[in-house]
Amino acid sequence: MARSVRGIEDLLAAEIRRRGLGEVVATGHREVRFAVSEKAAAGVTALVTADDVFVLAAEVDGIGRGRIELARLGRAVAAADLDTAMAVRAQCGGPPAGSVDVSASFLGRRTFTRYDVEDAVGAVVAGRLGLLYHPRRAGARPPSGGLTWRVTIVGDRASVAVRVSARPLHRRPWKTATVPGTLHPPLAAAMVALAGIEPGERVLDPCCGAGTLAIEAAHAGALAIGTDHDPAALAAAARNGRGTSVRWARADGGALPFATGSVQRVLLNPPWGRLVEASGLLARRPGLLAKEVRRVLDPAGTVVLLVPEDRGAPAGFRVERGVPVALAGVRLVVLVLR
Repeated sequence: MARSVRGIEDLLAAEIRRRGLGEVVATGHREVRFAVSEKAAAGVTALVTADDVFVLAAEVDGIGRGRIELARLGRAVAAADLDTAMAVRAQCGGPPAGSVDVSASFLGRRTFTRYDVEDAVGAVVAGRLGLLYHPRRAGARPPSGGLTWRVTIVGDRASVAVRVSARPLHRRPWKTATVPGTLHPPLAAAMVALAGIEPGERVLDPCCGAGTLAIEAAHAGALAIGTDHDPAALAAAARNGRGTSVRWARADGGALPFATGSVQRVLLNPPWGRLVEASGLLARRPGLLAKEVRRVLDPAGTVVLLVPEDRGAPAGFRVERGVPVALAGVRLVVLVLR
């Protein structure tokens, strides 16, 4: 069971198929379920559009809204085949762990909290596996290297699954530096996928911030270039991009130092004026960015742009596809432009 940003589930399913990881069984709210083949199991942690990946251990139907359901959920987990789930996790490359923690979420109103669900499942799982349970209640953070279980309740069905890796997939090991407005890596990877980048193509991110889009593009085989007007952002990008082929340069988005028609793809998460204000020429004339992007873009090229849902495409571009997404409570849309 792979979890994702809301809105990119189909892109995650497509990545699972492209990597040959197994048959996609179902796609739902922020998750894709697939039957992984034993031969491909070790590849599940390479998914770049997934926030995380889990092995499903149990499903319980008929979960109501009252606290009495917590005991029934605990009994179902006690009867589940956790040994098989742990064996599949090991096949996928999951490391050993010395403790148990649980993260829960549900849709709709209930008379119990997420912490009640976590404690009901965590105590049972820890007892079954002979490990110590670390609750998250009151904001407590479990120790690193623990065995994380995920419980989701949608409608009247509860799903209980164990994380494969020791840390969430969205926490890229290379992303050690950040700046305000930095992009969520799996969403950046989804934008790279939507761009249809071919290996060796020249790809530009003219508002690169901490470099997430350019780095994800480089990992997909692009000749990536990241520019920004802010020297602090460029320093963060260079730190994150160590070991990659990305070229970094300080440049104003209103006067890009590239020849007309010289890049095949542009990936763009521009300053929206919420967390990041426009600077340089764009502070006075924000429309210059779209004009410069159009100028440097190959006539057959593609732009993938992330903007708030209440904003449309910039002048001079045609929308080929729009993908609504939700991230940290903000409604956005990824636009594929020609």
